[in-house]
Amino acid sequence: MADDRFRLAVDREERSFRYYRNAVERHWDPAAIDTEGDIHPLVDAHPKTFDNFRATVAKFGAGERAVTEDLAPLAVVIEDAEAQAYLSTQLYEEARHLDFFERYWRDVIHPVEDARGVARTSPTDDRWINDAYDELLARTDEAMHRLLDDDTPANRAVAYCHYHLTIEGILAQTAYWGLQRSFGPAESDLPTLPGFTEGIESIRSDEGRHVGFGMSRLKRLVAGGVDPQLLHDTVTELLPLVQRTTTDGISADASDETSGPSAGDLQTYAAEKHTERMAQITDDTEPLPDVETLVAIEE
Repeated sequence: MADDRFRLAVDREERSFRYYRNAVERHWDPAAIDTEGDIHPLVDAHPKTFDNFRATVAKFGAGERAVTEDLAPLAVVIEDAEAQAYLSTQLYEEARHLDFFERYWRDVIHPVEDARGVARTSPTDDRWINDAYDELLARTDEAMHRLLDDDTPANRAVAYCHYHLTIEGILAQTAYWGLQRSFGPAESDLPTLPGFTEGIESIRSDEGRHVGFGMSRLKRLVAGGVDPQLLHDTVTELLPLVQRTTTDGISADASDETSGPSAGDLQTYAAEKHTERMAQITDDTEPLPDVETLVAIEE
């Protein structure tokens, strides 16, 4: 038996602490990404492609601003040192993602707007955000801040479902997957943006860790008595908002689309990932992925 006199502050084998260590080891800096090569392809892009691209970058900048604030209540109520260590890295990473999108707007979008002879815009302009996205962020804000007044297992489960499963696991990861496919070298009908796709790949890797943390917490809550149906109901209620956000400006038919994955492709990807994660959370026989699997980027 271990001698409690020499017990350390954290359990280094606990899953949350392994997420923390993985975040430290996989550090990346938005300022180190070379985005200059993205300017010329966007100058030559079709006007609709450029407009949709600006809207996408603006949405994700707005999302990162919102979730950085929304994570704070969870950091206040969480008890164990391992999870506190992990959440400190996630707060930092959400701010880092915002840094990337803000820098991209300044260093790429503005020069492209100048070269195309259009007025400079701000990523905070209302024109970029649709009602569904606004409502989704507002509901997440409400679910997270409820923990400060009524921190129950059920409310924690709802908060994790909003933030980690829906915003991170469905909305963000689906959109990032589509963006990598759209603006990578495999899509000949769209501009290839090496700086943007490098940033997205790093963000996707971070998000995999974020989703894994939420999954592990939800699996613990379900094992402790939270009804799995609460998880299903919460996410199901949010899915129409997610679909209207991710498919905004995108054709429903791949045959009509020259801008990467169609709306149907995105919906299929999101549904498959979500079904897999829910099984891993609610089925005692299904193990959670290890951290290296979570942060790996599938082709």
